[in-house]
Amino acid sequence: QVQLVESGGGLVQAGGSLRLSCAASVRTFSDYTMGWFRQAPGNEREFVAAITANGGRTDYATSVRVRFTISRDNAKKSVYLQMNSLTPEDTAVYYCAADSRWYRTSDYSGHYDYWGQGTQVTVSS
Repeated sequence: QVQLVESGGGLVQAGGSLRLSCAASVRTFSDYTMGWFRQAPGNEREFVAAITANGGRTDYATSVRVRFTISRDNAKKSVYLQMNSLTPEDTAVYYCAADSRWYRTSDYSGHYDYWGQGTQVTVSS
């Protein structure tokens, strides 16, 4: 069983930055690929970024590729999402998720076994 708790969301002006964190309660964090997804009101949940268990591979949605950076610290059992140059279109609830298929990234939410409760990110214009 994996429990995930996101933090770091909030209100920021367009052009600003936020850093999201996700802390995992799990015996072996390095057994999991980690991903970030987001869901805006009225929209489906969408992929943002993912990182393999050892951090050797990352993957990003096209809309965030040059602005967001995913990273992880296996010793701290945490994954991070650094978000720069935020726009109002980035407003959403952001979720972290864990995928037991540690060897590859996935942009498909159905591949992820565990989910956090989410943290709200609001970008004002």
